[in-house]
Amino acid sequence: MLNASLVLNPHYVIAPVRRRLFGSFVEHMGRCVYTGIYEPGHPTADEDGFRGDVLGLTRELGVELVRYPGGNFVSGYRWEDGVGPVAERPVRRELAWHSLETNEVGIDEFVRWAHKAGVEVMYAVNLGTRGVAEALDVHEYMNHEGGTHLSELRRANGSKAPHGVQMWCLGNEMDGPWQLGHKTAHEYGRLAAETARALRQAEPGLELVACGSSNSAMPTFGEWESTVLELTYEQVDHISLHAYYEVLDGDVDSFLASAVDMDHFIDSVVATADAVGARLKSDKRITLSFDEWNVWYMKRFHATPRTEWEVAPRVIEDQYDVNDAVVVGNLLMSLLRHSDRVAVACQAQLVNVIAPIRSEPGGPAWRQTIFHPFALTSRLARGQVLRVETSSPTYWTKRFGDVPVVDAVATHDAETGGTVVFMVNRHQSEPVELRADLAAFGEVMVAEAWTVHDEDGAATNTEADPDRVVPRPHKTGITDGDLHVVLPPRSWTAVRLTGGQ
Repeated sequence: MLNASLVLNPHYVIAPVRRRLFGSFVEHMGRCVYTGIYEPGHPTADEDGFRGDVLGLTRELGVELVRYPGGNFVSGYRWEDGVGPVAERPVRRELAWHSLETNEVGIDEFVRWAHKAGVEVMYAVNLGTRGVAEALDVHEYMNHEGGTHLSELRRANGSKAPHGVQMWCLGNEMDGPWQLGHKTAHEYGRLAAETARALRQAEPGLELVACGSSNSAMPTFGEWESTVLELTYEQVDHISLHAYYEVLDGDVDSFLASAVDMDHFIDSVVATADAVGARLKSDKRITLSFDEWNVWYMKRFHATPRTEWEVAPRVIEDQYDVNDAVVVGNLLMSLLRHSDRVAVACQAQLVNVIAPIRSEPGGPAWRQTIFHPFALTSRLARGQVLRVETSSPTYWTKRFGDVPVVDAVATHDAETGGTVVFMVNRHQSEPVELRADLAAFGEVMVAEAWTVHDEDGAATNTEADPDRVVPRPHKTGITDGDLHVVLPPRSWTAVRLTGGQ
């Protein structure tokens, strides 16, 4: 058995836990909206056609914020198509995902769903095929009180009060050649700056997100962020990051260490943003919006291109296993560890499409394996994020070289005295006996401990067996101020302590 140790101290504070780190993403893609969050006629559907089972699971997941309506979808979206009488809304070709969009769900319906789910809306505007005028129009429709053409249109459509959306994404992945309206960094930066200035004239207090690179492997990564921020630095609050992870060429060892890549990605964008701020002699500090992240088996998706035009086709409905859940738990730990600079994070997506929740038309909804580390982290992480000093053996990976077997982060709530330690064992076959020094916290006791693990790393949750993989209570103990816990191979563990400082 391997051995590792942690040292924690309530004074080793990184930053407060940002609740917006527990965000999600709803895009008009595949079955995320239709037969996902919305299915009139479903046995659990409410008076607005929203699936009650999916709403319940969304609340259980602990989602705080949802980015909408895309994603690649937004770069061809005409928001006007999704308002007014449903019977009069046009059906459009949706080019990003090669499907038909009925527009049965639009802005007003989605905001109504968000209120029921108890989540904040983060809205993305179309800067691919549209621009400043469209952004101002959709803002007027959503946020202006009344007395203007578009605000009165919203009121006539049944939404008397403004929607009050405060977070706005200035387009989506505009560096990507696949994006409708793809632009160079200079072209996008100019348009984003102009749009940001216009939106701030309409409502000065908005939070605005500029598009960063679609991923860190893009040939323009770094240069894109630098150019865009040179043009938008004083107009925006955040710059976006997107990252998806999968097992490549059977290399599970590297996959289990995916958080190493996320850590490096975040640090690189922070360094670039701060360098731009220094060149501009600005006192402002740009924060990060990691508004797309997850495990996504992209090779499978690209291997089966779509040819038919359908409404709500089955697109990237990945089925997640234990290894995927361990990676997702570790990625959440990375986001927490960077809570001083990552202000927002959205797991993509919420339902059916690379999602923690799956549903079947007319049938049940269930929790995928990746649901559980997200739900537990959202429920348990409170107060301040603590830096954890980790001493761990390493293992070699093809992508990252030697990486620690054990990764850990902790949170501490001074008001309640509650401390939570999140830990991952990345080793595929070896358990780890871990000791955590808690002396700085005084007398504490274990309130609850959970582990996501299975002897079969390929175990999944399915419609027929929705609880094959669930968090299970885990044996822990405290002796002479030290927490003792054995971390199974390929596992994610959370331990909540009470008492002490």
